[in-house]
Amino acid sequence: MNILFIHRTFPAQFEHLLKELAKDPQNVVTFITNNCKSPEIDGVVKYVCEPEQKTSTNCHPHLEAFEEAVLLGQATAKLAMSLKQQGFKPDVIYGFSGWGSSMFIKDVFPDVPLLCYLEWYGKSDNSEGGSVFDFDGTVLNEDSKEAIRCNNSYILHNLTACDAGLTPTNWQKNLFPKDFHSKIKVIHDGIDTDICKPDNDVKICIGDKNIELSTKDEIITFGTRGLEPYRGFPEFMAAVEKLLKKRPNAHFIISGADVSCYSPQAKSGTYKELMLEKYEIDMNRVHFTGALSFEHYINVLQISSVHVYLTYPFVLSWSVLNAMAVGCCVIASNNEPTTEVIKNNYNGLLVDFFDVDGLVEKIEYALELKINDKNKLQEIRENARQTIVDNYALKDLLPQHIDYIKSLMGSLNLI
Repeated sequence: MNILFIHRTFPAQFEHLLKELAKDPQNVVTFITNNCKSPEIDGVVKYVCEPEQKTSTNCHPHLEAFEEAVLLGQATAKLAMSLKQQGFKPDVIYGFSGWGSSMFIKDVFPDVPLLCYLEWYGKSDNSEGGSVFDFDGTVLNEDSKEAIRCNNSYILHNLTACDAGLTPTNWQKNLFPKDFHSKIKVIHDGIDTDICKPDNDVKICIGDKNIELSTKDEIITFGTRGLEPYRGFPEFMAAVEKLLKKRPNAHFIISGADVSCYSPQAKSGTYKELMLEKYEIDMNRVHFTGALSFEHYINVLQISSVHVYLTYPFVLSWSVLNAMAVGCCVIASNNEPTTEVIKNNYNGLLVDFFDVDGLVEKIEYALELKINDKNKLQEIRENARQTIVDNYALKDLLPQHIDYIKSLMGSLNLI
């Protein structure tokens, strides 16, 4: 199989897929990206392209993202056309719907099946639990709603051009217009349950504090790509201040970069700086690790007493599924998309996103289970892991993913 991947970054969501496909010498795996600094993957031919011009300075604000998408799409199409002129023709193209890189690829290879990875489609209201934009009670004006609709434009181009779509969760599928649901299949990227597993013997040393922590300690963990509102960082820090007074032996390990990846930028500084100014935090027991390697993040989860995961109605993080696979007692926000995976008091605990006192109570409840009802706590932990093993295991989903890609070869009548 000759397969072309397209994504602004490399390897993005496709890392496991790329490595598996590249193992087969009969496959030719090619990737067009804008990320020139990313590491190579054996057996994957990577081409890097950049837009030939920058976005306009006088563009209408609603069209800025669309113009950038057009420029990325043009750069990708130009490179793809060059490869085509050299005799390259894929059997299947697997593109990402965001950012616009795949927008014009069908004009280069009109007779090649295009599969689109569909991650996100913006909604301007939270009536169906699908909008990050008014989840916090913000009332959107007409200008904001228009901007959201315009930002969906290049995603719609991919939806109409692609022959099939794929998305990780049912909740994400339901974000997209119902007219397109017939061409969207749900297959999660998969969690490596052979790596993400319990290990009661793990010990970690916290930075320059020379503090060694293990499963014997009372540890509350919080992990996310960026420390920001969309992932509940402000609410968690408010709970930390309260818990520091209630739990004198507790330690808090907070993993993630001090950046805003998805939320609007803080008005000044970073959200971490703002929270440390706002709340009284004992830095001897609150440990910010920054962004961790995957291996080190799993080690943190393996010593966790309670893992907190809060999210706006947004893409479900791999981090919470990793935590469940490790067997953490997860406390998550009681909203989509978490409730697609977590059932209260079965494989985790749920709390209202904005209920800081409720979060404190849930964390204390879980910590007390560790002392007074270990069987109940163990049941929740085991159910969490089994949920991932049964429904999200990489070893099961990766073959499904590859089989689906292969099923698209030679067929353009896919709906």
